[in-house]
Amino acid sequence: MAPVRALIIGAGNRGEMYARFSLDNSERFQVVGVADPEPFRRQRLQQEFNIPEENVFTDWQKAAEREKFADCVVIATPDQLHKAPAVVFADRGYHMLLEKPMALTEEDCREVVAACERNNVILSVGFVLRYSPHVRKIKELIDSGAIGDIVHIQHMEPAGFWFFAHHFVRGDHRTTAGSCSSLLTKGSHDIDLIGYWLSGSRCVKVSSFGSLMHFRPENKPAGAGSRCVDCQVENTCPYSAKKIYLERVKQGLTDFPVSQVCPQEPVDVENLTEALRTGPYGRCVYECDNDVVSNQSVNFQFDGGQTVSFDMVGFTQEVCERQTRISGTKGELRWSSPGPVYVYDFLTQTSTEHPCAAAPPNKMREMHGGDYFLTDAFVKAVQTGDRSCVLTGPQETLQSHLLVFAAEQARLQDRVITINPDGSYS
Repeated sequence: MAPVRALIIGAGNRGEMYARFSLDNSERFQVVGVADPEPFRRQRLQQEFNIPEENVFTDWQKAAEREKFADCVVIATPDQLHKAPAVVFADRGYHMLLEKPMALTEEDCREVVAACERNNVILSVGFVLRYSPHVRKIKELIDSGAIGDIVHIQHMEPAGFWFFAHHFVRGDHRTTAGSCSSLLTKGSHDIDLIGYWLSGSRCVKVSSFGSLMHFRPENKPAGAGSRCVDCQVENTCPYSAKKIYLERVKQGLTDFPVSQVCPQEPVDVENLTEALRTGPYGRCVYECDNDVVSNQSVNFQFDGGQTVSFDMVGFTQEVCERQTRISGTKGELRWSSPGPVYVYDFLTQTSTEHPCAAAPPNKMREMHGGDYFLTDAFVKAVQTGDRSCVLTGPQETLQSHLLVFAAEQARLQDRVITINPDGSYS
């Protein structure tokens, strides 16, 4: 089969990640175009993947105006810029790997799904955790009856103290107006997993509580400056930009998160210090315009009586290392990412470890195999036309997003939300 030709829309961290699948699988996947307004990111991908000059664009609209020259698009633009290119490229007949969230409103999500369905194009949304070997193993064990019927799921997303400060205090996801809720940006992965593990059951009610703690002006330490590079008490602050970014560069680490902070070459101490002096990532965390919540708890009731509690916390040592406990009628399943899955059998009172497969060696620089297996599945689907390779198709992905929107409304309105059979809520 001919390799799948891909146009990358958005050449930041996620866009480059998906593109790098071609470095180990050039016979199956080739990057033939890139669109990004930032010259450094655009040129980096052009050089890395030998993209011809005529297929390099400053914005996605110019790429869309061209006669179709690729089989698929990878859309990894900022969250608020997902919907418009998704609809346009679906109408142009491009299959699509769309970074999550699909869009920022229920209406826009429905429009993306409708565009893909009316044009009969494959849509895979970047819920990479579904493709993680650990998550697939949990699903396999549930479906095998290893713990009987599910009674309760307790799931936690520890965002990580520096990671949360990077993305949700200083970064692009810090405000609901400029991006969206932190639940949609970060927790949508996890709410999608809950639906995956409880497939066949329907959520009927949701409640949620959350708040923005600590990263507020009144918590700014005495004597602190507006910029970490000029702050007199910076060495006492765990959220210091100098600690988070400069220390990495001094150790020779220039990929994420440093690559997001310093958009020019060379990525060295001098250029990074200037970026911290002038850019958003060098600001004091107590003087930012952030408004998204730093901790949130969501409770779900499913139609079979199952209950689920999901907690997202920004103040943790672990960074995105999920923790899951699933209670069943015959046993209990436990998982702490990235470790194995354990099942305790109530009858025998023994615990069994279930190792998980690993991704083959690859250059995607990703965690736990999810990015690799998602991209691999999408490429297989496009090559063969077998849409079952994609675990997050249009309608199922839409239902995951609707559940996130319902949970956020429950928090904002301080009430229990009822979920209708079509996924809408009241």
